[in-house]
Amino acid sequence: MNPAENGKQRVGLLFGSFNPIHIGHLILAQHMATHTDLSAVWFVVSPQSPYKVGQQLLPQAARLALVQAAIAGNELLRTSDVEFHLPKPSYTITTLDQLGRRYPQHEFVLLMGGDNLAGLAGWKEVERIRQEFDMYVYPRPGYELPRDVAPNPRLRIVEAPLLDISATFIRECLQAGKSIRYLVPEVVEHQIITNGYWKAHEPM
Repeated sequence: MNPAENGKQRVGLLFGSFNPIHIGHLILAQHMATHTDLSAVWFVVSPQSPYKVGQQLLPQAARLALVQAAIAGNELLRTSDVEFHLPKPSYTITTLDQLGRRYPQHEFVLLMGGDNLAGLAGWKEVERIRQEFDMYVYPRPGYELPRDVAPNPRLRIVEAPLLDISATFIRECLQAGKSIRYLVPEVVEHQIITNGYWKAHEPM
């Protein structure tokens, strides 16, 4: 375990709709949990991102169950449904405040892709986030890290494995009747197929 100077355990937060979770998410989370000073990484499953309003999402309980199945048995990874119980749409600062109250023994670190870093200025109460929370930024395929980001001692660039896999591609495969083998853990594939998630509907 990796305590911060204040004695708190440092926990990375990976936010997302995970619609569905895939091996890219898992490799990234495991890398952050084992190649940085973090004690663990939590998948914060979002019921509705303010940037994805109108996007068709699998029910939140189903997406959470897929994440839980994917990380079962891994003590470094955990799920959080904290945003299920907060006002919608979900804002990062609201979630951070709630987690801070609920888990005062932890120091939370934001994990974000370089593509999100460019839009950070538009986040709610962004100055509070910049001042109060460390941010670990990882590169994303096809995105260059912005060069005009204001210097911030709490921001760290972390080199992580890059996998150009998207949940959109996985959903498209399912809707087209194509295999998603190796794109998601076997247990996740089984749950998706068994429940018919994103399966193309036969024409009437």
